[in-house]
Amino acid sequence: MVRYVLVVAVAVADTALLWLDGAGGWTLAAYAVSVASVMAAVDRLPFAAFLAALALAVFTGGSLALLVCTGFHAGHRVRTRSDVVVTAVVLAAYVGVVLMVAQRAPGGQEPWTVLARVAVLTVLPLLAGRYLVRQREQLRRERDLVAERERLRISRDMHDSLGHLLSLVSVRAAALEAGPLPADQRRAVHGLAAAARTAAAELHHVVGTLRRHEGPGLEGIDGLVARLRAAGVAVTAETSGRSVPLPGEDVARAAYRVVQEGLTNAVRHAPGAPVTLSLDWQPDALLVTVANLVPRRAPTGETGGTGPAGETGGTGLAGLSERVGAAGGLLRVRSEPHEFRLVAMLPLAPAATGAAA
Repeated sequence: MVRYVLVVAVAVADTALLWLDGAGGWTLAAYAVSVASVMAAVDRLPFAAFLAALALAVFTGGSLALLVCTGFHAGHRVRTRSDVVVTAVVLAAYVGVVLMVAQRAPGGQEPWTVLARVAVLTVLPLLAGRYLVRQREQLRRERDLVAERERLRISRDMHDSLGHLLSLVSVRAAALEAGPLPADQRRAVHGLAAAARTAAAELHHVVGTLRRHEGPGLEGIDGLVARLRAAGVAVTAETSGRSVPLPGEDVARAAYRVVQEGLTNAVRHAPGAPVTLSLDWQPDALLVTVANLVPRRAPTGETGGTGPAGETGGTGLAGLSERVGAAGGLLRVRSEPHEFRLVAMLPLAPAATGAAA
């Protein structure tokens, strides 16, 4: 319903502007149909709709509301560098045509006025649409991290508390079962012990299911970097040393979470700044480093903070420190006005250590 209202509102607004410029009759009707058709296709073909809006704006000198709406929707789809290049080329061509038309028209507008109009009607809606998409992606990644940390916490709590209690029940029931009891009580105790063992087995199954969905391991890092690059983040990935197997799934998932959380916090620390991801395979450990540097704009002497994870204000760093510690590693975070650096050391398997040496 909202979509149809928007289509009608844009068509009515731009048609009214054209009518005020003196158009009428079939020209006005054809223009209204064209605007409505472009707005109807903006969800499915945002770039095509934006190009059509630019063409209508050149031919009619109007289409103000149509330019804003189609530009905003096109901004939602600008994801890769090629999309940015194509959009920039199209806008440059549109600016050239508009300036040429303005110069040839009697009493034409000043070039700066034309450029300001183009910026307000096309560039700003494009940037606004792109910004909102990046914010939504950021919020989605943070929600996923929160959900995964909560799932991990629940699995650990269930294993530590309920598993311990069920084990005690099972042991005490087994002790009673071995003692001198009447036959009917012995059967009841035997059933209690069997029920406790069954409950413990089901608990371990549930905990295992939760932990299997904690996320990928090292194999998921390439996809994570590719998604960030597609979102416009300049990420440089470096690998050194000889890669060897990690001790288990917990360590591999911890490495992935270090990269994910580090990239998220680095982008939040300095949006637009290049980020460096380093995987350094040492003889006895894997060093994972995520860092970005912001060019200094003020005199030196500014102080920052260096401390345990979670003291820098990054979302999820405290939980990440617990995960890395549970995997037998160490995590350090450095966050200053011009630098963010996250370093994690994860141990390698004993067999892998010998192989790497």
